[in-house]
Amino acid sequence: MNLGLINSIRKLSPLLAQGEGETLEFKRSTGELKEAMQTLCAFLNSSGGTLLFGIRPDGKIEGQHVADHTLRDIAQACDRFEPPAHVSMQRINVGPGHEAIAVAVKGGRDMRPFVYEGRAYERVGSTTRRMPQAKYERLLVERGHAKHRWENLPVEGLTLKDLDRTEILRTRELAIQQNRISADTSPDISEILDRLGLRIDGVLTQAALMLYGKKFLPNYPQCLLKMGRFRGTEVTGEIVDNRQEYMNAFTMVHEGMAFLERTMPLGANFPVGKIFREDRFPVPLGALREILLNAVMHRDYSNYSGYVAIAVFDDRIEIRSCGRLPIGVTVEQLSGRHDSKPPNPLIAGAFHRTGAVEVWGRGTNRVIAMCQQNKVAAPVFEDRHGFLIVTFKAQMVTPGREVESKVESKVESKVESPRDISTRVLTALRSGPASKVRIAQAVGKKKSDGQLHTAVRNLLAQGLIEYTLPEKPGSRLQEYRLTEQGRAGGGSKSRESNV
Repeated sequence: MNLGLINSIRKLSPLLAQGEGETLEFKRSTGELKEAMQTLCAFLNSSGGTLLFGIRPDGKIEGQHVADHTLRDIAQACDRFEPPAHVSMQRINVGPGHEAIAVAVKGGRDMRPFVYEGRAYERVGSTTRRMPQAKYERLLVERGHAKHRWENLPVEGLTLKDLDRTEILRTRELAIQQNRISADTSPDISEILDRLGLRIDGVLTQAALMLYGKKFLPNYPQCLLKMGRFRGTEVTGEIVDNRQEYMNAFTMVHEGMAFLERTMPLGANFPVGKIFREDRFPVPLGALREILLNAVMHRDYSNYSGYVAIAVFDDRIEIRSCGRLPIGVTVEQLSGRHDSKPPNPLIAGAFHRTGAVEVWGRGTNRVIAMCQQNKVAAPVFEDRHGFLIVTFKAQMVTPGREVESKVESKVESKVESPRDISTRVLTALRSGPASKVRIAQAVGKKKSDGQLHTAVRNLLAQGLIEYTLPEKPGSRLQEYRLTEQGRAGGGSKSRESNV
């Protein structure tokens, strides 16, 4: 039903003549809002339908006074559908000071079952009733195996030239190293995408664009990463650093981690009984990376107003992603045992092939374990206003010092010693292999320079880092990673020996 056409009593009359049925319901006023939402839930679980407020059960127009809070109440009630549903509303003038409100939904075949306030409903004739448990469970299984998800829909006009070839080849290389793709997989871009399930009958999918795309505006504004450093504990505080960029999923993880490493203070201490210092961030990089990966992989990509955000305050780090937890998974369960229910299996699968994540629903458990090991408070998980928010409580300002300004940071970076740069390179590689360009971003440089080249060369010579493609030192796909000695803290020994 196109609600834009129902804008007068004359156009409303044919609809009223049909009477209530499987796709139409009348309510006298929004005083029956809860029952109305249950009916809309039933429509969502079938082929869709329209609900009319201001209409008596016999089809007579009664109307009601409609104020701004009336529409707001309806919108807030619609927010309680799970999964989120698209709802259309239209006001219809039916007399002096009186209006009817038409609310319509389309059947959500691939998203069923829908629930309202935790309960599923179905439509039987002109009656709304609770959905039987057996039917609910069956629909739940069907939804889990839906073929027509948002991520595997085709993208009209998208070609291989529109994708990041280097990132696709990097996925292949890492997947081979992890034994998660055959070593004889061709370096041909189209074959790699086919192996990852990102093309259907030769047509590129939206998952391919989300993972490897290079251009997103104006059609995909949801591919947004927001990064901000705020002075104090509220977003109303002074903005010390602010970046908002559109990028693909893999780049979001790289850029997000680079921002965190550049923003967090790096502390050093000498553990009792040891002669070498340990460099440590307020929150373990591995824990932040796991949460950022989850935010990027499991977000709701179908929401064009969505985004991933990293907000750093003086007392905490928040990582936010648009979307809600799968039905049956609660925020409380994230701290314990729970099943893996990725809403975007193709996107999650590509990350899994690279070795970035597991597929057993243990990610949040590992995060908590890392925090405990580093004597850091476990993160707090919240499902709020359509976003999943993960908060790490930690001191982001060294006692007695204020947050650095961007200008101060730039000045300090220019006088950084070779030892300091080597320390930051090793720290950057703790979160995984990276190219020299990404290492430069992680240590706060706009591009690779002589200082960075020297630091990388020295670390290679010391055996603290190594090439990911040792047989091709000059390859454009070359990245660097920590050696066993580097992971074991050899970098700290080397740095101290130079003091």
